[in-house]
Amino acid sequence: MLRIVFLFCVILCCAVLSGIPAQAAEPGAVLKVGQAAVHLLTEGPTERDKSFLLGADEALIKQYMPKGACPTATSAFLIRTPEARILVDAANGRTLFESLKNLDVSQEQIDAVLLTHMHLDHIGGLMREGKPAFPNAKICLAERERAYWTDTAIMAKLPQPAQERFKQAQDVLRAYGDRVVTFEPGELGDAIPELLPGIRAVAAYGHTPGHTMFLLGQDTDQLLFWGDLTHAMAIQMPVPEVALTFDVDPGAAVETRIKTLRYVAERKLPVAGAHVPIPGMGTVAAKEAGYVFTPIR
Repeated sequence: MLRIVFLFCVILCCAVLSGIPAQAAEPGAVLKVGQAAVHLLTEGPTERDKSFLLGADEALIKQYMPKGACPTATSAFLIRTPEARILVDAANGRTLFESLKNLDVSQEQIDAVLLTHMHLDHIGGLMREGKPAFPNAKICLAERERAYWTDTAIMAKLPQPAQERFKQAQDVLRAYGDRVVTFEPGELGDAIPELLPGIRAVAAYGHTPGHTMFLLGQDTDQLLFWGDLTHAMAIQMPVPEVALTFDVDPGAAVETRIKTLRYVAERKLPVAGAHVPIPGMGTVAAKEAGYVFTPIR
């Protein structure tokens, strides 16, 4: 029963976020990783309300979120290499197509979309006017994530509004058909085979059952797209034990966040996140019992 409550909160959150007006269509920050250029495609800044927090008492909220909310964003990313154009997530789709146009990238030129998970604010841009927005792209998705959103037994236990979110995910999978490619992500720090040239999929379960990060690049020139590892950076960086009501498995989400923050801080590995405040990319360093994030300049 508790899992179902958490799951309903997940779906409710997606509905809430979908009501936030988009504020930016111009392509944002750019980071070079080897021969790849990574572009921030943001729908603009938003705020995360304190009511979504789990494991944060009033003292912590007062210390790190004195106004009761913290800055965040909803963003996707474009990886552009000499050979390919790849999206990491598709946000809600409100400004995605205009942002791509501003980069002289057409929808037909997108070769692949890497999905960290299937919440609506990550898959909304995959459809346009009821049809696949990227007719030549393959959709790369962890098998666990696909299995979760197509599980009719889980869906049947949810209230009708939540079931509609499952149906939206299923509609996306159905629309792209055999262009949906599933995979089993590897463990952070292990030798992981490439999913696409120069890109590896890393398990980051907890926020959703198949939540996945993507590691771009080689050796010391890398960037980790960590999806929804964080939502409320102002408090989850100094206190990574704070979870959210819409984490399907809050305990696993916290464990994944702590492990990942330690890993990227020790290696000075740059990161990018769908809900990292603009410019959406930066570095992590240990500070006291937690971590501090420095955005790229």
